[in-house]
Amino acid sequence: MSVKRDYIYIAILIAVVSLFPFFLTNDYYLHVLILIGLHTIIVLGLNILMGYAGQISLGHAAFYGLGAYTSGILTAHYNFHPVFAALIALVFVGSVAFVVGIPSLKLRGHYLAMATLGFGIIVSIIFNEMKLPAKGTDLPMGGPEGITNIPKLYFLKFNFGLDHILHLKLGELTGISQVVPNLYAFNIVFDTDLKYYYVVWIFAVLILIVSNNIIHSRVGRALRALHTSETAASTLGIDIQKYKLSAFVLSALYASIAGSLYAHFIASAGPSSFGFHKSIMLVVMVVVGGMASIWGSIFGAAVITILPEFIDVLKNFVIKLQPELFYLFEDFDIIVYGLILMIILIFMPEGLTKGIVDRVKGRFFK
Repeated sequence: MSVKRDYIYIAILIAVVSLFPFFLTNDYYLHVLILIGLHTIIVLGLNILMGYAGQISLGHAAFYGLGAYTSGILTAHYNFHPVFAALIALVFVGSVAFVVGIPSLKLRGHYLAMATLGFGIIVSIIFNEMKLPAKGTDLPMGGPEGITNIPKLYFLKFNFGLDHILHLKLGELTGISQVVPNLYAFNIVFDTDLKYYYVVWIFAVLILIVSNNIIHSRVGRALRALHTSETAASTLGIDIQKYKLSAFVLSALYASIAGSLYAHFIASAGPSSFGFHKSIMLVVMVVVGGMASIWGSIFGAAVITILPEFIDVLKNFVIKLQPELFYLFEDFDIIVYGLILMIILIFMPEGLTKGIVDRVKGRFFK
């Protein structure tokens, strides 16, 4: 019954996502909705790891960044097809998560959080220091400026290479040198925000369905058991290390997909987008949406993605009145995230979504 209800919710979500762009009056809103979709993909994975398996990660922005950088470097510097680059990124990030996860997941609680935090910081430093030769110029790329000139995402774009032949034939017949465009088949280029919005949300909905199936399967029950008590789960024959590592790698793969999509959307990838600040933001999204709540992941991603817009409005308003208070708003958003985290963990430890739903049920459906 629960699974059937979830599929009804998924159908409603697909309808809402499909129709939403028709009611928007500003293209900037599409940009924000794309970011919400990308964050939803990451938070779904992080919620399986934190909410269901009970493992804390403070370094997931590193996997997001590795996915973006791998796709960006392979397409912008080595002319890989974006889809192949994303698949290579997926294998690379999964391998890194596997190697990092084996020793890290032997730790528990705060120690695991510190280990993942350290991993995130190391990757962030590598992003900042990495220099690559840029295509067509002697100037290096990478470092604090990041990777630029990442092409737009496209699927099934086959160049049959007939332009050269046609060019010669036309030149022979007419004696005039003409430029003939390449012949392509299934040329689908996602070069507008509207097209990209649908691509991102198709991935988000597919990953939601996969995640929903996982948590209702034997694997989901095993993850919930080890979250409750690793010792008790072990006595029931559950391979603790295997399930923890699987959840960790799966969440990293989700982050890699989001990173690849992000790189081709923004057309660049810089270290400032994948640092400690981003990891905290992702954890806050999980907590706000609700631990062990797949649907709460969407809510948490939406609220925390939109929040900086309101913070900027408040910041600009105060600075306009009192320009000398500008220094107070440096890293102001990280203070707000900290306060949200504290308030929710104290008053609604199960998360904002579940907390509100439980309170409404308690008040009106006793």
